[in-house]
Amino acid sequence: MKLSKIKELLAQQETIAFQLPNGDLVPNHFHVTEVGKITKNFIDCGGTVRNEEVVNFQLWNANDYDHRLHPEKLINIIELSEKVLKINDLEIEVEYQGQTIEKFGLDFNGTNFTLTSKQTDCLAKDNCGISEEKPKVKLSEVNNEPCCTPDGNCC
Repeated sequence: MKLSKIKELLAQQETIAFQLPNGDLVPNHFHVTEVGKITKNFIDCGGTVRNEEVVNFQLWNANDYDHRLHPEKLINIIELSEKVLKINDLEIEVEYQGQTIEKFGLDFNGTNFTLTSKQTDCLAKDNCGISEEKPKVKLSEVNNEPCCTPDGNCC
């Protein structure tokens, strides 16, 4: 989800809830402790120089049960971050404390903002010798009709 989309969705919400990939909700006394821009400059395994930028939200569970983060407050934090940090309309990455700091993508299911699992991948499969994985087919799903008839003279 891009920054413009979360601002649009927040403007329509009365409360904010984040849902983990397993369906659990982040406790409603969470805080967004950071809104920032992360720039990653790197060289992939094929030797290509790459640059990625994302907006980062860090969620934190506080022991402060009396102050909930409301949508308009988060919009204000986002807009201040855009202005001061010169953040463009980038994809959002969310950090949340699991067994370690976990990173998620962000989506919306109509009710909650959903934290989506992220996966690593090779960005240079065509340059580093990794062949694309061939689709696996179950033999039980293969059409078992004979490919030729006894009088077809194909064998």
